[in-house]
Amino acid sequence: MSAGAAVLLTASLALVGLAFLLAGLGMRARHNEQVVMRLQSGPATAESTAVRQRSQHWLAKRMRRAGIVDMRKWLLGVGVVAVLLAAVAFRLGNVIGALLALLLVLTLFSGLLNLLYRRRLQRMIRQMPRFLDQVVRSLHAGRTLGDALEQAVAGAEVPLREIFARVNNHVQLGISLPEALQEIADLYAVDELHILALGVSVNYRYGGNTTELLDNIIKVIHEREKISRQLHAMTGETRLSAVVLAVLPVGLGGYILAANPGYLMTMWTDPVGRWMLLTSLGLQLLGCFLLWRMLKSV
Repeated sequence: MSAGAAVLLTASLALVGLAFLLAGLGMRARHNEQVVMRLQSGPATAESTAVRQRSQHWLAKRMRRAGIVDMRKWLLGVGVVAVLLAAVAFRLGNVIGALLALLLVLTLFSGLLNLLYRRRLQRMIRQMPRFLDQVVRSLHAGRTLGDALEQAVAGAEVPLREIFARVNNHVQLGISLPEALQEIADLYAVDELHILALGVSVNYRYGGNTTELLDNIIKVIHEREKISRQLHAMTGETRLSAVVLAVLPVGLGGYILAANPGYLMTMWTDPVGRWMLLTSLGLQLLGCFLLWRMLKSV
């Protein structure tokens, strides 16, 4: 067995072991959540709180944000795809190609989680004004804030129903409503949820008009959505320019490689040409990253 094959075999075994480890962590997190659900009919204990804290593994947290329920299948699928692509890349190239294939799979998986999380987040924000309006109506009917939230959850849509159902579960375990809302806000990193958690916390501590607080939060959400749409329209030209600047060099390089492969291969075989190609690739990646950061900062 050659040294390259040995390195690839070691990397593949390490990746398979990592996949099984992550799958085990996902299974444990799911089991802990099931235990918490069974404990909600009884009083809160230190053990139940510890279980709730242990379930907040970073990977389980990201997958829960994305709305993934069956984490085991996803982790095993990613591990299998990574091993297969690494084996194909090794057959077509070398060990470096196999490692790049593994890195590509992990990067695509992380990007997929971010995409699912962003889509879920947008749906949740769109649903929040109607959900909070239902809570306000229940408060006007004489219910407490906890009862109003519980009733509004029954008529809410996914994913907001799942998120606030976790709040109700935590409250039934004995956690205060502000702490439960703050934990959900920290999990999903949503400004609207942070505002709601902060307002409820201040209301619980110092008192005040809860309906007026929720009405103001609804107005803030509408204003933020309006401003976001205006900003999205104003930066449309900038985003299109960024896409063109990022895609044009890659497309031009692909066209040259398809039309005249010997041109780039001659540069690749020459040490100076290889250094120039690698430098241009690094500058391209750096430019894409800077453009992405500029758009994110707007």
